[in-house]
Amino acid sequence: MNKEQKAAAVEEIAQGLNEAEAIFAVDYRGISVPQAAELRAKLREADAAFSVVKNRLAKRATEQAGARELDELLVGPTALTLIKGDPVTAAKAIFTFSREHGILAYKGGIMDGAALDPDEFVAIARLPGLEVLHGQLVGTVASPITGLAAGMSNLLSGLGRQLAQMAEQGLVSGADEPADAGSDPEAEATPEPDAGEGSDPSQASEETETDEEEGTDG
Repeated sequence: MNKEQKAAAVEEIAQGLNEAEAIFAVDYRGISVPQAAELRAKLREADAAFSVVKNRLAKRATEQAGARELDELLVGPTALTLIKGDPVTAAKAIFTFSREHGILAYKGGIMDGAALDPDEFVAIARLPGLEVLHGQLVGTVASPITGLAAGMSNLLSGLGRQLAQMAEQGLVSGADEPADAGSDPEAEATPEPDAGEGSDPSQASEETETDEEEGTDG
């Protein structure tokens, strides 16, 4: 590797350090090329890159990126996992891979701007991923609404059952019930006209007075 290639490698590592949300350093001894490809594929789910680095060039990159706290980890065979996505998913991938294959010893790292020791790394690897936590949060927020809807539904259905029972007992009648076919309230309320209805009352009075006068004269 010539000078230009080394400078390009340092620049690439420094850029990766600056863009990373978390950084994990591991001892990669014993890992095969197919195994490394398998791990890289799993880490892509967390938008993370697994790179074997030369310690001397990596230290120049940490100085350039202002991440000198990583220098003490750059001893012996070292690979850096630079994570832009979910650190929990990346930690899970490395932890599971290490347990299955018996390789990859976690050295240390940085997460949220603070050092992450091996015990903390294991604790993080055992946490649910962001997608699971998001689902749990949505369920927690939605549960009061679901409970309220269920309560309202039960209240309405209970009220409906009570009204149905009252209707069966004749305590509730519908406003639109039809009247009996043979009854007409208006016809029943109107009396039949008398035979003499339609005559003028004043004319009847005059006829009575005439009759009385004729009786007097006789």
